[in-house]
Amino acid sequence: MTIKEAQETVDQWITSTGVRYFNELTNTAILMEEVGEVARIMSRKYGEQSFKKSDEAVDLGEEMADVLFVLICLANQTGIDLTTALERKMAKNSVRDADRHQNNEKLK
Repeated sequence: MTIKEAQETVDQWITSTGVRYFNELTNTAILMEEVGEVARIMSRKYGEQSFKKSDEAVDLGEEMADVLFVLICLANQTGIDLTTALERKMAKNSVRDADRHQNNEKLK
């Protein structure tokens, strides 16, 4: 699935099953919640924190998909074409960071 297809699929789901988009502020708050859930798993799986019994069955991929879903909702609501936005970001990073990471002693 392309990013464009994902944006269309989410929009179709929202308008057919979800009834309507939550407003942008609500979706921003939901996005922060979902990012927090990813952070919680990461800190337990890859960091020093241990899993609680209630956290052991969590699925990192599903939580990342939750973040992506809400981000796509926000993009759709605000008229952002995420394909174009990502292409511009990669072009900007390629120019800005052309040598930066190669010359970073911390990365060697």
